[in-house]
This record gives sequence, C-alpha cells and structure tokens, in this order.
Amino acid sequence: MSRGKLLATIAYRDPVHVAERLTLYGAGNLAEPSKQWAESIRAGQPEVPKAQHAEQLRTKSAHIARVDGAISGTPFLIAFVPAYMAYLWQEGRMVLRTAALYGRDPSEMTTSAETLVLRGVHPTVELALAELTRVRGIPMPGKPESRRPLKVWVSAGYSLLIFGGFLSAPGGERERGARARLKATLGIIVGLVIWVSTWVFPVTFMIMMAWGCESHSRQLGNRALAFYGGDADSAEDAIARAARQEDKGHDRRAVVRTIFLGLSLAIPLGIVAGVIHLMKDSGSPALMAIGALVAVSLVVAVTVSAGKG
Repeated sequence: MSRGKLLATIAYRDPVHVAERLTLYGAGNLAEPSKQWAESIRAGQPEVPKAQHAEQLRTKSAHIARVDGAISGTPFLIAFVPAYMAYLWQEGRMVLRTAALYGRDPSEMTTSAETLVLRGVHPTVELALAELTRVRGIPMPGKPESRRPLKVWVSAGYSLLIFGGFLSAPGGERERGARARLKATLGIIVGLVIWVSTWVFPVTFMIMMAWGCESHSRQLGNRALAFYGGDADSAEDAIARAARQEDKGHDRRAVVRTIFLGLSLAIPLGIVAGVIHLMKDSGSPALMAIGALVAVSLVVAVTVSAGKG
C-alpha cells in the first residue's frame, strides 16, 4: 500500500513525465531483486531452458494482472489507485526479470529505455533513452502550490493509459492549440463516462479491466521474450512479432491450477461485486467500507504473491 501511495505521489508530482518517472523508480527498486531472481532460477534449474522460465513468469504475471485489473475496475478509489499501480509495477518486474534472465543488466538506463519502447510509450530506444536521461537530470518537483491546468491531468491520464497498454501512442508531434483543447475535452468526457460506468455497470467494467490488464501483460511478456530472447532484431521488431503471435493454450495441469485459483478468488471478488450492487439501493457507509477493505486486501495479497518465487 505504501508503494502504491508512493507511485501515485510520483505521478501527482510530475504528471508531465509520469511514464519516465515510474520507469526510473521501478528500475531503481526492481533491478537488483530481478538480478537475484534470475541468478536463483538459473542456478536452481540449469537444465530448464530460459524460454520456459520466461513463459512461466509471463503466465504468472498475467494471472496477477487479471486480479489487479478486476480490482481497478471497481468504483472504490482507495482500491483503484493501488490496484492499477500494482498492475503497472508487476509488469515492470516481469520485463526486468526477463531481461536479467537473458543476461541483460536491468539497472542500465538502456534497459529502462527498452522497457518504454516495449510498452509503446516511445517509438525508438534512442528517443526513450534521451527522454529518460533528460528527466533524470530534472529534480523531482515538490508539492504544487496551485492547481495545474486540466489539460495537464488529461495528458497524464493519457500517458498512463498508453503505459498500461490501454491506448496506443500517437505518431508525430504532439497536438497544439485547438487540437490540444479538443483532446482535453474528449478526455474529460471519456473519463466521466468510464467513472459513471463503474457504478452503473460495475461487474461488466471489472471484467473488462481484468481482461484488458491480463491481455496486455501477456502481450508485453511476449514482446520482452522476443526481444531479449534474441528472436527479434529490435524492440520495434519484437512488438511486431508479438502482435502476430497467438498465445498458446495451457496444459491440463495449468488448467487445473487456474480453476482452483479462480475459485479461490471468486468469493472475495463476488463480495466486492455484491457490495457494489447493494450500494445502489442502500448507499451504506458500512457496505462501502467492507467492499473497499476486501478489494484492498486482494491487491495486497496478489502483490505480495507476485514478489515471491
């Protein structure tokens, strides 16, 4: 929870460079643990191909993303923020662990630049590296003394949606003037519609977020595996290869594990969905507290689980 709060603080302090700030912070905290994880995996199971370890990591990350996505689809703000940040965090861990597994140094700035390209934030590693270097040289802004323009927050939300895989980055230079205002207006409308939908269609939105987060986590894992595994000549080529690749089905054991995992998560997720439904009629603060507590507990549980093994 404290990490989720810190990530949210980073985004609040510097919304203009939110993707770069989160990537730099993630590399600073995940690089060494990723190296240790890769060394432990290679030493403990040297006979197992690296691609198999990477695939297991990708699958586990997708399962975690599914739960974080479902929680981020609830109208509970106290659960939404840490859930979405936890989703971004575990994706960053997956990419850095994959890089370390194939002998790359996850603490290098180039690896962070490659992560941004694999996420689709920047078109080339060179541009991403230049932007990361520039942002790292700028001190973290303090708490703002006045309200920022609304278009700044719209742009930050847009960047976070690209960073999380829900939107594609636009080509060419950023829009200015009337185009920027139109984009901000549309962003506000979309944001309001999404927020209202979490109350009117809570279960549907939870399913959509779970599906979207899991799908992007699998896709990002495919990109990282293609790039660091040597199948792709560049990060751009890895993205193209991942787009053409169809995800393989799970074997019987994986299906059984998934069923039991789903059953173990169905009850708390059902409680969250049930509370949201009952809140429409009663609006009870106690129900809100129960739903939020269960949702936050799920985020904490899956986040702790993600850091193990």
